[in-house]
Amino acid sequence: MGTQMHGREDAPRLVVPDQAQAIAAMRIERAGWAVRAFARFDRAAVMKVTRVVAEVAYSHAQHYAAWAVRETGMGVVEHKKLKNELSSHALVDFYENTDLVNPRVDEARKMIEIPKPAGIVLALTPATNPVSTLYYKTIIALLSRNAIVFSPHPLASDCCCDAAAKLEAAAVAAGAPAGLIQCIEQPSVPLVQALMASPKIQVILATGGGAMVRAAYSSGNPAIGVGPGNAPAYVDPSADFNAAARRIVDSKAFDNSVLCTNESVLITLEKSRQQLERALRSAGAHICSEAETSKLRDWLFPEGHLNTAAVGKSAEWIARQAGFRVVGSIRTLVAPVSHLGIEEPLTKEKLCPVLAFASAVSFEGATSMAQMVLRVTGSGHSAAFHGEDAQRAMLFADALPVYRVVVNAPCSQGAAGFATHLAPSFMIGTGYFGRSSVGENIGPQHLVHWTRLAWNSDSFVPFGDFSQVRAPFDNGEESLASASAASARPSTAASSDGNGVDRDLLRQLILQELRQLTGANRD
Repeated sequence: MGTQMHGREDAPRLVVPDQAQAIAAMRIERAGWAVRAFARFDRAAVMKVTRVVAEVAYSHAQHYAAWAVRETGMGVVEHKKLKNELSSHALVDFYENTDLVNPRVDEARKMIEIPKPAGIVLALTPATNPVSTLYYKTIIALLSRNAIVFSPHPLASDCCCDAAAKLEAAAVAAGAPAGLIQCIEQPSVPLVQALMASPKIQVILATGGGAMVRAAYSSGNPAIGVGPGNAPAYVDPSADFNAAARRIVDSKAFDNSVLCTNESVLITLEKSRQQLERALRSAGAHICSEAETSKLRDWLFPEGHLNTAAVGKSAEWIARQAGFRVVGSIRTLVAPVSHLGIEEPLTKEKLCPVLAFASAVSFEGATSMAQMVLRVTGSGHSAAFHGEDAQRAMLFADALPVYRVVVNAPCSQGAAGFATHLAPSFMIGTGYFGRSSVGENIGPQHLVHWTRLAWNSDSFVPFGDFSQVRAPFDNGEESLASASAASARPSTAASSDGNGVDRDLLRQLILQELRQLTGANRD
């Protein structure tokens, strides 16, 4: 996405209904009061609030998963439940030892670093992953002591507003100031544009369509946006074909492929094609005939543009709409194509369980195909490599304009940090390749900047004595030096929440549930 900024004085005047504008203005004012109070919380208080909110989010994962599918008509309830769960406790666990609250004392460099939260975050949420994105953005805002105001996609506004109110009530019950987590009940394009340009908004977290992300970048306020996905997945001859096929089909079928990290184009070598096709069929994919691929292309990309009716729908439903039938157990449609590029619409991003399939004579040719896919769309996002040849994995990653390459894992979950050790995230930074400002998975650290007190580097000029200096918190009693030392020590909170719940075990149980779900779908 572009990063060009325009001054507010040049922005066109937007007409917003008076009542909606007044309510939104009240939300922003309330968030301002809340964030000023929350900025005085010490880390123990911040973590308490965040943990309580994560617990409420986790316990309502099923409720909001079903609501999101019912309201939007997209995705799979069981899979949305898992995404909601992974955006609660597991997300907090990942950042347990990332202290964004206490000042840091660096005696070697004679420097003090004081964290400064952004302030009020305006967060846009998509219809494809509405509540999981809201959970995720809420957690990273709380960990960084920010207030957050959501502008949900109109197709998912009811479930998002209810979820935001539920999390806000949990935060207040845990001692947080009222107004930290809010939602715009009746979002509209003019209202959202007016909010994005408001001088009271400190940063915009833009997840959604390209037009909205570009609008965020041109609003005059700092924005963190993400670009479209279109991940090429290469299966090398060194791969375990059955394992690779299972991972690819499971990934492509997960929540009917609404995650932008899903595989879009499958590539292998000519000599491996038949073996991979057999494995794909065994994993639950339907390999389309030439006539079926033609029907699928025509229905999925009328006049070259994605038919949005397909987004988040099942493979069986899509096949029926396109004019052919598959058995109900089919989870992914694999469409063989003779070439890739702008002339082939199936090369584009497809937020549905349809996977283009091409083969090359050589590894170099396969890599060129992957580059071609990303030139069409998806630069900076993700790719996948399946195989045991480490040299080829390195060459593949080096050649592609992406910032994450998932190896021997489902790309949908892997690039989002739920099947790899990447940071768990529902904002996948596409960096300079994707015309964005951040190239990693977005986390709470991106919502904090640091003020640095830097002493004279001359060794004869003494550094300050901070043994009696207090951390600037309303309830802070320990010295700055003690707080800094505590933040540097590994925390034991990740393994237990004080109620005997082992968080590492909980994460493993969730991932096991995911494997069982995908296994049941194959049976």
